[in-house]
Amino acid sequence: MHWRPLTTLDLPAVEAIAEQVHPAFPEDTAVFAERQRLYPDGTRLLELDGIPAGYLLSHPWRYKALPELNSLLGALPDDADTYYLHDLAILPKARGTGAAAMIVGEILRHARAAGFANISLVAVNGSLPFWHKHGFRAVKAPELDAKLTSYEAAAKFMVKPLV
Repeated sequence: MHWRPLTTLDLPAVEAIAEQVHPAFPEDTAVFAERQRLYPDGTRLLELDGIPAGYLLSHPWRYKALPELNSLLGALPDDADTYYLHDLAILPKARGTGAAAMIVGEILRHARAAGFANISLVAVNGSLPFWHKHGFRAVKAPELDAKLTSYEAAAKFMVKPLV
């Protein structure tokens, strides 16, 4: 089992994993491709016995300026003040292997080394306990309620300080 940089050749595998792990949160292949192109250092593919079993998409962004689900960014902001974890998806066969903790640790080190004061995400699909275990805390932000609800009713904006 290992995480490696995501390439454009991996996009069909990413799409297939997303369809299995996040069927209620569909995103076009163009979204995955753009994230990989805009910030390749924040994209990874998990391989289990040489077969794709998960992915991570992350990038610098603006605090509390949540990207809409299934939307293109166009460009990364010059004034990014948070490291945004867009998506972490792991197939059931790779769960319980430590792969998720491994990549969370790696991306936290990356964001800290890049100088970000925090890392943020939107927790969906029952993932709140997982993120809480890794030091993320839900942040009350009434101005984000409508956008969070567009993900799902239980979506939470979560942040972990890095300094």
